[in-house]
Amino acid sequence: MSATLADDELLIVRTFDAPASLIFAMWTQPEHFKRWMGPQSFSCPVAEMDVRVGGAYRGMIVSPENGENWFFGTYREIIHGERLVFTFQWDNDGPSAGVETLITITFSERDGKTTQTFHQTPFLSQARRDSHVGGWTSSFEKLAAHAVRQEAAS
Repeated sequence: MSATLADDELLIVRTFDAPASLIFAMWTQPEHFKRWMGPQSFSCPVAEMDVRVGGAYRGMIVSPENGENWFFGTYREIIHGERLVFTFQWDNDGPSAGVETLITITFSERDGKTTQTFHQTPFLSQARRDSHVGGWTSSFEKLAAHAVRQEAAS
C-alpha cells in the first residue's frame, strides 16, 4: 500500500504488540494518556477528556528545557477500538498558535497486534509538519512501552 501525501499532511503507521482495545484506551483514558503523551524528555501531568462526539479534551506536556506546552481539541468521531477523529491545537504563543489540525487515527488488530495509522493535517508548512515527526514518533515509543507493561500486568 502506498499513498501520496500533500505537503501539509503527516502520516505515521506503527504496529503495537497489544490489542486494539488497549491502544484505543491509551488515547481515550487519561490515566493511560498521561503515561505516554509527549516526546521522551516530556511528561504529561494534565489530561482532561470528555470522550464523546462534540466533547473536548485538554492536556499539558512539560519538560525542563521547553517548559509547559498546553494543547486542546474536540472529538469529531469515535468508533471504539477502530477509529478516533479529533481536532488538535497548541495553546501557546509559538509558531503554531491558533492553528487547528485534524487528527484521524485508525486501529486495525491482527493476531493480537494493532496497527495504528495516525494522520494529521493541515500544517502551515512542510517545516512545521516535519517538526512533529520526531515528537509523535518518540511519543509512540513511550506508548508502546506502556502498552507492554499493561499487557504484562493483565
